[in-house]
Order: sequence, then C-alpha cells, then structure tokens
Amino acid sequence: MLNVQRLRVLREVVARGSFSAAADALDYTQSAVSQAVATLEAEVGATLIERDRRGLRPTAAGAALVEHTDGILARLEAAEEDLAAIIGLRKGRLRMASFPTAGATLMPLAIATFRDRHGDIELSLAEGEPEEIEPRLRAGELDLALLFDFPGVRGSWTSGLGITHLFDDPMRVALPAAHRLAKEQTLKLEDLREEAWVQTSASSPCAQHVVRSCHAAGFEPLVSFESDDYQTVQGLVAAGVGVALVPELALSSVRDDIVIRALFPESPMRRVLAATAPSPRGAPAAAAMVAILAEMARSYADDPARLTA
Repeated sequence: MLNVQRLRVLREVVARGSFSAAADALDYTQSAVSQAVATLEAEVGATLIERDRRGLRPTAAGAALVEHTDGILARLEAAEEDLAAIIGLRKGRLRMASFPTAGATLMPLAIATFRDRHGDIELSLAEGEPEEIEPRLRAGELDLALLFDFPGVRGSWTSGLGITHLFDDPMRVALPAAHRLAKEQTLKLEDLREEAWVQTSASSPCAQHVVRSCHAAGFEPLVSFESDDYQTVQGLVAAGVGVALVPELALSSVRDDIVIRALFPESPMRRVLAATAPSPRGAPAAAAMVAILAEMARSYADDPARLTA
C-alpha cells in the first residue's frame, strides 16, 4: 500500500521543481526528501522523477501518481474536516429509539434541549419496547436507546451496552374512583389479592413484573383484561372491571374517574436507562444526548410534573 506521506513529498517535489525547495516547504532535510522519493519508486517499481540539464520533471508514471495524489489528499482533508465536525458536534446524525412512555415524556424535552445546543446534528427517533429496540442497538441500526429493566431480575438485555441509569420509575395502583379502597392514601399489594386485574400483555416485561410482585405478596393475580395502551388500561379501571399497576411515567395524564395510590412499604420499581451501542459510531452525539437525558432525569426526580408541563 502506498504511503500517503511519501505521496505528499512527491507532489511537493514535482510542484516546486527541486528537492531542496520541496524540503524547505515540508520542513524536511533534502536527504529525507530524496530518500522518500527513492522509497516510493521502489514501492511502485518505476522511475517517478527524471533529471536533465533543464532540471527535474515527472515521468509519465510520476505525473499519473501525482494526479491521483491530489485527489487522495483532497479526500483525506475532507475526511479530517468531517471528523472534526462530528467530534465537535457540528455535523452528523444520532439515531435513537425509546419505549413509549419515556418517548412521550422524557425524550421530547431532551430532543428540544439537544437541538438548542447542537442544531446541526440530524436526529431521528423510533418507538418500541425494550425487547424490540435492544437487538437493533446491538446491530448498529441505532446509536442510543431508552430502555427499562427491573432490579434483581436476571437476564437483563443491558449486558455489553453502555448503560446510564437515569432514574427509578415506581409502579402505582390505579383504582376506580368508587372503589372501596379509593379513600386510602397508601395500600399494601396484598390488599388487592381478591381483585380482578388489568395489565399489559402477559409476555411484556411490565406484566411479568406485576405477576412477580403479586407472587412476592403471596397471591396469584386474576387477570381479566390486557392492553398495551395505558390509556386503555385507565379506561378499563375506570369502568370498574379491574385494578392495575401502572408505571408513574405512564401517568402524565390521569382520568378523573380513577385514583392513583402508592404502595406501602414500597412500590414495584423499574429502572429507566439510557443505552448506547457497543460500537463508537455516533459516539460524540450520543454522549451529549446521554448528558442531556441525565439533566432531564434530575429535573424529573425533583419535580415529576416537569416532564408534562
């Protein structure tokens, strides 16, 4: 493979018409310039410079190589400029995905803040559940994703990814406004052992965590209805067909005909995470977005209404 620096030396020699002038321009010794040209000739197997009484000029092979060198160096300079722009967040793109409840609350504010600070970066956002997003992140289709997992649950999909824990998202009890327990400010999960339940689809991580939590409280939940839309879950609760555990992030809008209560001594929890791809593609922009998401998370911890204002 041809050495770029030796190609640069050849171009200077041809452009300036002498080894000494090229040495001055490159801040080399004349012997270093001569050696670089000789090594390049050995690499290509052809004479590149001819000398006669009129001075120095390129051979046909030398002229062709210099012409290509101009293009090579121009491309390298453009590449260096692009890299500097990307590293400096003046160019590039950031491909993101989020699970729905964070995509409707945390991510919009983070995107708006990112655009204010780094308006030249192209942003895109897809939506999906963590089990759908995580493979795309590992495959390089995404640069950053908002995921969630549950403390103490083995087999987390976060292994091998760059993970930043943003905050904990507690699950609250949703009850019909006329429910016998609606006037209680805090409840124990075992208080609901005789209730019918509404939850997300049985295969979803949140539904599985609800079942685990009920098992830990000593009972098997009787699931009457399933929906992956938390507004539908609220509607079913309001209709009096069951109670539900709903993540706090999904409660940015709460119906007037249901009540939301905390669980005592603690509510089931999920961890909200910012995950970045194992490969470095998009790394500067992804790192900047993670920092902004962390800012949003701190604001949310101080004031949950901040995300829905």
